[in-house]
Amino acid sequence: MRNLDLALLRNFTVIARTGSISLASLQVGRTQSTLSMQMQRLEEFLEQALFHRTGSGVRLTAAGEKLLAHAERLLAGHDEILAEMGGTGLNGSVTLGCPEDYSIAFLPGVLESFFERHPDVELRMVCAPTTDLRPLLLRRQVDVALVSVADLANSEVIRSEDFVWVGRTTEPAILSRTALPLALSAPTTLDYRAACDAMEMINRRYRVAFASNSLAGLIAIARSGHAISVLTRTAVPPDLCIIAPGLLPTLPTIGIALEFSEPRPSSVVKALADHIREVLAAS
Repeated sequence: MRNLDLALLRNFTVIARTGSISLASLQVGRTQSTLSMQMQRLEEFLEQALFHRTGSGVRLTAAGEKLLAHAERLLAGHDEILAEMGGTGLNGSVTLGCPEDYSIAFLPGVLESFFERHPDVELRMVCAPTTDLRPLLLRRQVDVALVSVADLANSEVIRSEDFVWVGRTTEPAILSRTALPLALSAPTTLDYRAACDAMEMINRRYRVAFASNSLAGLIAIARSGHAISVLTRTAVPPDLCIIAPGLLPTLPTIGIALEFSEPRPSSVVKALADHIREVLAAS
């Protein structure tokens, strides 16, 4: 009887998710040549091509897509058996997506307490805006992601966060300018739309003077005093100030929610998601 090698399948899923043997090699701790030989072995074993190889990476063939769905279920079941029968906690891997501000504000405490319970879980992190995380979820390159949502009635909302105007002082001099310079994320993000909508509601002139999807970039611009930025309240560093109430229009409150790549996540993914809900709801 022929048997599939679970180690090959696990590495195959990482390559399939990243779309790159070089990126996968960094995640699994194997050289690119080793992974390439492993995938060649797997293709020979199954007698089917699993990847289209291009100059920019790899993408799955139809057979590769079919194998990925089976492999993820098989590996999830394998990890659940080890966890239940071994009695030593969860095993397996999970890829978590998270916007940069949430990763700084929430994840250190969340992950510390999670790994105290489940030290054998392998975690991969992808920090990106919500608009970039959703395509990664659809492509199953991320298992679960913390995302920002405008609808606070969404059943997956864990907690709410206020958007706030942030500057070098509570009453920065640039507020007197005819067209207020703003430092915002990409136009598709909630903070960008919230800021522009709020300014237009009161017919306040503004210009988007700086654009950056990097939290560090927005904070640096706010620190320089050359623009006002919009951050979630928990992401405001101690050396910056929330603009005094009444000087600028009120910004909306958004929700933080969990979204999954699969309707039935593995036990490892579910455990991490449940832990995130528990910690964030209590904090």
